[in-house]
Amino acid sequence: MTKVAPSLLSADFSMLGDEIRKIESAGADWAHLDVMDGRFVPNITIGPPVIESIRKVTKLPFDVHLMIEKPARYVDAFAKSGADMLTVHVEAGGNVKETLKRIRDLGVKPGITLNPGTPVKKLNPFLDMVDLVLVMTVQPGFGGQSFQETGLSKMRYLREYADAHNPRLEISVDGGINRETGKRCADAGATVLAAGSSLFGSKDMKEEISLWKKYGPNAAE
Repeated sequence: MTKVAPSLLSADFSMLGDEIRKIESAGADWAHLDVMDGRFVPNITIGPPVIESIRKVTKLPFDVHLMIEKPARYVDAFAKSGADMLTVHVEAGGNVKETLKRIRDLGVKPGITLNPGTPVKKLNPFLDMVDLVLVMTVQPGFGGQSFQETGLSKMRYLREYADAHNPRLEISVDGGINRETGKRCADAGATVLAAGSSLFGSKDMKEEISLWKKYGPNAAE
């Protein structure tokens, strides 16, 4: 069954605790948290203190996407704040392998991701070190962008790798995900659909999440 991870970037930050309770009651599997530093991407969002605060209101796994330069500087703080997964960019600088190893040593699941313009084979050196690969189908840093088709071939490539080497590898996708694109991504091999505006803007989030969970080749299991 496909997992659904509402992206809190689209939540109402004036009532963040209530928004998290809302996605939990709607059947979300994870909460997707985008961290931006104003350098790796133009915008700035949240840091460890916010994650630590909202950790108190839910037991949902926190899928934390670090869109920050040299993330090794901050993985200890994010792990301590309550992240269950920490995903770093292959383009973010620093020693990626050492960063992933440090995340694992902290008791957090490591993830790797890449920008839409980066070839998927750039991830090859890291695929045996991670529990999660995040495919970005928009340029990271902004919500509400349109889905980029190039992500589908990356998902198919990663699905082949996972089937051959690590069937438990989660293949997540973020960017322009809605009913149509979500189904296409699940068919291409994605196991986790992260989405913001299409879920928070839906008439009935619970119904929407229930529908998305039925996507993919293993939906009947």
